[in-house]
Amino acid sequence: MLYDLKGEDNMSPMVGVLYSAVKENSERLQRITEGMSQEEIDYKGYNGTFNSTAQLLRHILYVDLNWVYRIKGEPLPQTSIEQFGPMIDEHNKLPMVNEIPRNLLTSQYEDVLQMIKDSCNQLTDDDLDRVVLFGHENEKQATIRWGLWHMADHSRYHQAHINQLRKWYSQQS
Repeated sequence: MLYDLKGEDNMSPMVGVLYSAVKENSERLQRITEGMSQEEIDYKGYNGTFNSTAQLLRHILYVDLNWVYRIKGEPLPQTSIEQFGPMIDEHNKLPMVNEIPRNLLTSQYEDVLQMIKDSCNQLTDDDLDRVVLFGHENEKQATIRWGLWHMADHSRYHQAHINQLRKWYSQQS
């Protein structure tokens, strides 16, 4: 198998490279969560104080969904906020996610990935220089280029947490 970062045929070169990084990390996320039971998806570590895989999957989805709408230059629809949000709860923690099957979480993320792809199909490499606001209070600025890179990097970051949860879970079973 040849590994490469090459975009879709109808994407600008740099947009395609960034999109392919997001896509590759999405595929990796699917692989590392395959075969997880509901108990393992909801497992929060030895002492129950860590984010579960379900929480992390929902968080990755919600962060990426927010970026899709930033790229589009549109506000995140209220229906999406109600379905997948909030970003953090009243205790500044990831919201609780319980008893949602892995297949539903990953299917919902596949829908977001399709939205990312559709958005990237509309972008030119020059569009990557456009600056958008982000952060819990929209207090930060970033280019679309950075946003696409961040989606891939953010997913990888939380995949490490999921791998650690899987290790702990297997040691307890």
